[in-house]
Amino acid sequence: MRRKIVAGNWKMNKNVIDAQQLMIQLLSYKNDNKTNCEVWIAPPSLYLMMAKDIFEKDEIGVFSQDMSEFESGAYTGELSADMLESIDVTGSLIGHSERRQYHGENDESCNKKVKLALDKGLIPVYCNGETLEQRKAGQHLDVVKTQTETALFTLSAEEIKKVVIAYEPVWAIGTGETASPDQAQEIHAHIRGIIAEKYGQEVADEVSILYGGSVKPDNAKEIFSQPDIDGGLIGGAALKLEDFSKIIEGFNP
Repeated sequence: MRRKIVAGNWKMNKNVIDAQQLMIQLLSYKNDNKTNCEVWIAPPSLYLMMAKDIFEKDEIGVFSQDMSEFESGAYTGELSADMLESIDVTGSLIGHSERRQYHGENDESCNKKVKLALDKGLIPVYCNGETLEQRKAGQHLDVVKTQTETALFTLSAEEIKKVVIAYEPVWAIGTGETASPDQAQEIHAHIRGIIAEKYGQEVADEVSILYGGSVKPDNAKEIFSQPDIDGGLIGGAALKLEDFSKIIEGFNP
């Protein structure tokens, strides 16, 4: 049974007081309501230790928004897998489209990060997806195939089962645009099929694949009902409990 997940990526938002307030609200919501999925957040790195203190019983998974491909050294501003493991975070986002766009990350560096995360017992959430230009050119299936193979196919079957993939149509992030449920399902099934070709269907069926393109309270249920979509990586809607909780409830019957 694949894990069902709703993960909130806070990006570069919230001062410390507002971040703490939202974490406390989210914990209260989680304790007061039966959720049919795992709930994760990726706050700014400054707040990771605070999040671990608030969610001391691991009711909510705590993820960094990025981590270094290097184990240690003179890399100013970077976070290592060892540092994250030492404060007992759950895992890290890797290869988010904004890291690719603004910081020049690529799938070779993502591959190193994924392997380091797994070595330290962290869950890597590997993000991939096509741009609008690639979608319009009909290249989206090939782009996602290349990204998946480059970043993940050096892993063993046991290792890839521990990876969570987040498909992000870059053209639908922060734009208000959303891939239709059918469009999202097509790519999710495609990714699962690529994994099945390499590792077998049984392994592919254990990999959770999240949709990361402007999931909202009013479309969450329809998107999450698709057979190969196992949850969402949520951006702006994760910053308000009212919206985020309604997305979590997209898994309710």
